Amino acid sequence: MKIAFVGLGNMGSGMCLNLVKAGFDVTAFDLNSEAMKAITAQRGKTASSLHECVTGANTVVTMLPAGRHVLDVYFGENGLTKQLAQSALLIDCSTIAVDDARRASSLAAEGGFAMVDAPVSGGVAAARAGSLTFMVGGAEGAFDRARPVLEAMGQNIVYAGASGNGQVAKIANNMLLGVSMIATSEAFNLAERLGLDAQTFFDIASTASGQNWSMTSYCQAPGPVPTAPSNNAYKPGFAVDMMLKDLKLASEAATSCDASTTLGDMAHDIYQSLSADGFGDLDFSGIMRRIEGDI
Repeated sequence: MKIAFVGLGNMGSGMCLNLVKAGFDVTAFDLNSEAMKAITAQRGKTASSLHECVTGANTVVTMLPAGRHVLDVYFGENGLTKQLAQSALLIDCSTIAVDDARRASSLAAEGGFAMVDAPVSGGVAAARAGSLTFMVGGAEGAFDRARPVLEAMGQNIVYAGASGNGQVAKIANNMLLGVSMIATSEAFNLAERLGLDAQTFFDIASTASGQNWSMTSYCQAPGPVPTAPSNNAYKPGFAVDMMLKDLKLASEAATSCDASTTLGDMAHDIYQSLSADGFGDLDFSGIMRRIEGDI
């Protein structure tokens, strides 16, 4: 299997290198030359252009910023589907709007291509460790073809159903994550102001009814979880601006189907304020600092 990997951002770089480590024949491309150098430093192959990257590929994996980039890379004037054989499998791991994912799938089908939307959860550390969760939408046959590739990059590969459903799962999950991160930060701050230290509150709440992933795996209070960004000056991780992007996608999707997302919209506004104040590059668990009044 020859894989073209397009998009070497914070997530894509680790994902690409795990495909290389798994023994796949991978050629990578990104507009960022430094990201390309990081791949070659680990004995990965890179291409000087998108055209060169996909030459001879029978599988393409993309990790791109937004839906417009996905649609342009695959189906634009110089889109790679004009070059690929129709037997090629298209795997888009970007987090994009549900409508954009379904549009991409429809265009792929019109061209005779199999395509899945396979956004990820787990953050940069999981991308590097190969322990991501993939939420996959598309035809079952395309999912079966994509599974071996996804398994080289993740631990949990979940089939979500029809095209676009991977994005549905991703934005709903991350809306829940954004809300729970804020609520849990408020709980830690309340406990501390009332005289209960973070470690003691963690020991209690992590085994009680308030337990959640934001607390036990990514604790926003320094101390209890040594690997959490809170113990590394809130360096991402998963940046505020990335969470804001996902909350915006959730809000737009909710509007399109008349779904009530009151807390999701509040979380969006809170992270929007943090980003507007110049903290978009902070890890999203850094909302703890805003709640504590530090920033």
